[in-house]
Amino acid sequence: MPDTHDPHDTTGPSGPSATVSLSVDGAVAEIVLDAPEKLNALTAADLDTLRSLLDEATARAHRGEIRALLLRGEGRGFCAGRDVTGTDPDNDDAAGYLATLEPTLHALSDFPAPTFAAVQGACLGVGLGLAIACDVVHLSETAKIGSPFAALGATLDSGGHAYLLSRLGRHRTLDLIYSGDLISGEQAVREGLFSRAVPKDELLEFTRSAARTAAAGPTVAFRESARLLAAIDAGSLSARDALVLENAAQVRLSRTPDYAEGFRAFQEKRTPVFTGKAHR
Repeated sequence: MPDTHDPHDTTGPSGPSATVSLSVDGAVAEIVLDAPEKLNALTAADLDTLRSLLDEATARAHRGEIRALLLRGEGRGFCAGRDVTGTDPDNDDAAGYLATLEPTLHALSDFPAPTFAAVQGACLGVGLGLAIACDVVHLSETAKIGSPFAALGATLDSGGHAYLLSRLGRHRTLDLIYSGDLISGEQAVREGLFSRAVPKDELLEFTRSAARTAAAGPTVAFRESARLLAAIDAGSLSARDALVLENAAQVRLSRTPDYAEGFRAFQEKRTPVFTGKAHR
């Protein structure tokens, strides 16, 4: 089906947004946080727009039109977190903001195709949560990751506690929370938080290329792997239990067109052409 979005379109399903936009190029969707003057900090309304765009992209992914998604920010930062401009500290609707944030993070985490984040500059709070929710995260070497909430009398949020604990352990996680120290993109990759660190001027094209490659691959199989890892991580499963889930996934994949195409292409010594269809 032909793409109905101009690659440079910045119109969401509910009308124009100056802060969040969706475009589609081929089979790759790109969601852009576009408020560089405030390092792409997000209001509750911005999160509503982001959720609506994710819902639209999800529907198109289910129709096979979108086979990978890239999330990025304009300007010097990926996302500096919540936009607290004008917030009354004595009457802050933190509960309302977080109630808007939570389903947005779930929509990104559950997206039915491979997801990528290209992270430069500040990646804090909500920004860190958005990155965590993506499957693959590429950072500029000078990106800034951490928990600066101590200066606000607040705590790390957006899924940060569970994620940092699982990757860094209790002591290193609390060290970052107590100190408020920010670590570079290069250091974040070295400590096992995210995928790769690349020079800032190469980041966007590097991640776009990775998203295009994934979109041309067996995306049903990729999502099975993502679901397996999530289940293993959430359930702290033994290797034996994980193997049972893995085998069940492989049996499901054996009934897909991409599985048959992959085997056939191997036997015929040619490059496979995958479609991402779940059923024959």
